[in-house]
Amino acid sequence: METTEAGAGNPGKVDPPRDILELSAPTPAPPERRKALPSTRLVVGSILKNAKPFLRATVARARATTNHGIEHARVWTARAGSMTEPWWRKASVTGRMIGRACLSTLRRIRLRHILIVTGSVGILLLLIGGYSIATLPLEGGLKVDPTPSALVIEADNGETFATRGVFKGTKLTATDLPAHLTQAILAIEDRRFYSHLGIDPWGILRAVWRNWQAGGTREGGSTITQQLVRLMFLSPEQTLRRKVQEAILSLWLEHQLSKEEILLRYLNTAYFGAGAYGVDAAAQRYFGKPTNELSLAEAAMLAGLVRAPSQLAPTRNLGGAKERADTVLQAMVETGAIAAEQAEAARAEPVNLRTPPETPPGTNYFVDTAAADVRRLLGGASGDLTLHTTLDLELQRLAEGIIERRLEADGQQKNVSQAALVALTPDGAIKALVGGRDYEASQFNRATQARRQAGSLFKLFVYLTALQKGYGPQSTVVDRPTQIGDWEPQNANGRFRGAVTLRTAFAQSINTVAAQLADEVGIPALIETAKQLGVQSELPAVPSLALGSAEVTLLEMTRAYAAVATGNERIEPYAVRSIQGGSQKALSARPAPGSSAGSLGESRAAMLDLMQAVVREGTGKTARLPNVPVGGKTGTTQEYRDAWFIGFTPDLIVGVWVGNDDNAPMNKVVGGDLPAQIWHDFLTRAAPLLAKGKSAPAPAQVAREPDPSSPAPPPPAAEIVRGVPEVLDTGTLAIRGTLVRLEGIQGERGNMARQLTRFLRWREVACAPSSMPGVQRCQIGGYNLSAIILAAGGGRATADASEELLAAEEQARSARLGVWRRGR
Repeated sequence: METTEAGAGNPGKVDPPRDILELSAPTPAPPERRKALPSTRLVVGSILKNAKPFLRATVARARATTNHGIEHARVWTARAGSMTEPWWRKASVTGRMIGRACLSTLRRIRLRHILIVTGSVGILLLLIGGYSIATLPLEGGLKVDPTPSALVIEADNGETFATRGVFKGTKLTATDLPAHLTQAILAIEDRRFYSHLGIDPWGILRAVWRNWQAGGTREGGSTITQQLVRLMFLSPEQTLRRKVQEAILSLWLEHQLSKEEILLRYLNTAYFGAGAYGVDAAAQRYFGKPTNELSLAEAAMLAGLVRAPSQLAPTRNLGGAKERADTVLQAMVETGAIAAEQAEAARAEPVNLRTPPETPPGTNYFVDTAAADVRRLLGGASGDLTLHTTLDLELQRLAEGIIERRLEADGQQKNVSQAALVALTPDGAIKALVGGRDYEASQFNRATQARRQAGSLFKLFVYLTALQKGYGPQSTVVDRPTQIGDWEPQNANGRFRGAVTLRTAFAQSINTVAAQLADEVGIPALIETAKQLGVQSELPAVPSLALGSAEVTLLEMTRAYAAVATGNERIEPYAVRSIQGGSQKALSARPAPGSSAGSLGESRAAMLDLMQAVVREGTGKTARLPNVPVGGKTGTTQEYRDAWFIGFTPDLIVGVWVGNDDNAPMNKVVGGDLPAQIWHDFLTRAAPLLAKGKSAPAPAQVAREPDPSSPAPPPPAAEIVRGVPEVLDTGTLAIRGTLVRLEGIQGERGNMARQLTRFLRWREVACAPSSMPGVQRCQIGGYNLSAIILAAGGGRATADASEELLAAEEQARSARLGVWRRGR
């Protein structure tokens, strides 16, 4: 208490305790430390001494400006108040109050406040920069999924129709790049590439301004260096940390590499869409040529892809790619890289793609099978490969169309949602393969992957084994109640016929006879026969195996029937004839068909007799063809969950399955019903064409993009109207303001016109005057657009239509496509 009072009266004379003095005495600093401190204080003091007048002047100017503004506001408010309604007076009062509040706030600002705010912002920026540097990825950038090879897939006639995998191409050098490609990339992506240090502030401001004017993101501000940094080191995430890292690495990269090296690495790394990484891969992928052979139009198209490669890839959006190429050409004119005349010539130059703009989606089931063959033949081979396959594109389109039409017409009524089809030649070549109704909805291949009970289809092995044991087509068997252990097989109609011939029992698919024969010859013998004919699925040794209780695939069952039809026990279905590497060197080639690897002897002839009886007088009568020998067998499982028909002609062995993925029962659909109808429709149109060595007509479906590699002769250039059309009806188009009436078509509106619009979206059409007055002949990829539309049922032919167009109309009429399906 005494100390407190003394301190209150005269604090300067109060002596603190000695121990406090000793503890609080500063420890002498090292000599070096004492010398450093004064200089630091001097530097800081000097900075503050120089900064204080500047900051005070800044605050004073702000106050003066505010006062001036307030005074002007008072004057104008007074004037406005005298001319307007009283509520403006209230607004002026509010304005004065706001102005006074702002002035009051500015007067309260002190130098320390400004220093605190400035220091806080600086510390925050340092922390962000430090964190971004500390978290720089050691491994990042563009991740290309490792793939054994990129596949270019050709049909049996040599037409390229699909691609798979990642195209890597070769790493280019500066001498491999044509000048117009480099100019195109710089003009559209980074005009100040050679003048900035990795970051272009003016480019960023320009992009912000143009995006603001456009009301959305239309232009990016990243330099080529920044884009390369993203590709090489960083992830595509949109965060502040990643942008800071990008800026730091861009400045660093500019000091490590020359401009030419940065540009070259960028072109060798960038993604150009359709699985092509690097400009060489893109040139090969889209145009089938090396980079140094690219034309100006092709170079402009490639340069336009890097901004949005997936969206603008010409294989899926040719019109969008061409519009972007026009933008690139205009940018090249603006930068002085080319003259306006060169740009116009490039715009008029047709760009032919190596592959059709859209791969037919249904062929993907076949492509999956071919890719599996490549893995089996070559293992992990690397590099881009070209596959020459067995697929007949016209038979494939025919099979897809028939299945779709049958399911659309009868699927709902019969509760059938899926179907599959396999067509083999006698040597095992897969000519058509439909693995399901819609590949985009489900990639599960119901022809090669789905294992379903075969039903009576399995009786082939029962009867063939019995024939090998001494039975003949005229042998007598008895249809009677049968019990084998606890199993009692029943016939589909619930009745028994008594004594019948073996031929009749097979043709009418009598279950009790098949069970008796299997019990007599033995289930192990039955399994051995099935394995010899190519069945690879697991077969349980149970009595019900005779009636197809085992689960098998459509492909292996079609293979087994092909073995009997051809007499070749070891027939092997295949999808790939040969494989070529990037240097066109043959890596694999299938040998020419030789003699049969095995012989079924006299039992084969008897078995053919039984299978022909099925179509002639039995459960497969729906599959009969006029003047063509046909054999086959139907199959139906319990509760109508699966229905099959596999049959053959001298040219093809075709298997068909229908059912539901969820194994739901169908509405009493048997093998001789919908499967046999699909088989009949397919062979009716395919067998005569194959017998003559032809393929189906070119315009089989609208969904096909014709092969641009072999276009028909175009009309004279001066008369061509070229562009992406607008569909008014299926017989009338508008191209760049010109009305075009297609030759030989009575146009349809509504749904037909909408379907044609979807087909022609982003695709270029070339039209020229026809020999018929008032109409034009239009081509897409070298094919007559009128023939394509008529073959798809998109309209009716006019009275003066050519023979080609009348034939296309008849094709659609016979298949009940489009307008003909509706019975117009």
